[in-house]
Amino acid sequence: MIITIDGPAGVGKTTVARMLAQKLKFYYFDTGAMYRAVTYFVIKEQINLQNTQALAPLLENFQFDIREIDDDKHYFVNQEDVTDVIRSRSVTQTVSAVSARPEVRAVMVEIQREFGKAKNVVFEGRDMGTVVFPKADYKIFLTAHPAVRAERRYLEFKEKKMPVNEQEVLNELMERDHFDATREIAPLKQAEDAYVIDTSDLSIDQVLEHILTRIPKHK
Repeated sequence: MIITIDGPAGVGKTTVARMLAQKLKFYYFDTGAMYRAVTYFVIKEQINLQNTQALAPLLENFQFDIREIDDDKHYFVNQEDVTDVIRSRSVTQTVSAVSARPEVRAVMVEIQREFGKAKNVVFEGRDMGTVVFPKADYKIFLTAHPAVRAERRYLEFKEKKMPVNEQEVLNELMERDHFDATREIAPLKQAEDAYVIDTSDLSIDQVLEHILTRIPKHK
C-alpha cells in the first residue's frame, strides 16, 4: 500500500507522515530529505545549476542512503551523515531550484518509484500524489495559513540556534511557495482525489486522527 502526503513547507508533513507510518507499521520515506541531500551535494561541489554538463556527472556520483541509528533516521550522501546540515538555511533557500531541474527529478523519481514497489510506504513530498504515485491508495494534502507555517519554521530555526527573524522566514516561505507552484516540472498542487486537511488550528494528533478515519481498517 502507498500513502502520499503532500503540501507546502511548514504544514507538518514530516511529523505527520512519520507518526502515521509508525501507527500503521509502514516504512516512512521523506522525499524532501532526498532533494535536500542532493541540494547539499550541489552546494558542496559548487555546481552551477545551469551547467548541465557539470550536473550530469554529479548525479551519477550521488549516493543516497537512509540508516536507522538509535531509532532515528539518518541521511547519508556518499557515506557522509548529512542529517542536520540538509536542514540549514542555505539548503532551504536552494532546494526548490535544484528540485526543479528535470535531470534531478528524473533520478529522484526513479529511486522513489522503485522503493514503492515492494513495501507499504508513507511517502512525504510535494508531488507524490500527482506525479510520482498518481495511483496511490490514499492521498493526503496538508495546508495551513502562511503566517502559521512561517511561525512554525521560525521556531524550528530558533531551536537549532540559527540566526533568523520571523519576517525573513515568511518572505522566504512565500517565495518558495510561488516557485514550487509555478515551476514547469512537477509543480506543487493538490491532486484532485486527495483528502485536504488545513492544519492551521489542529494539533499533530488531530491531523493524524483525520487521516486514520480515511483508512478503512481504522474507521
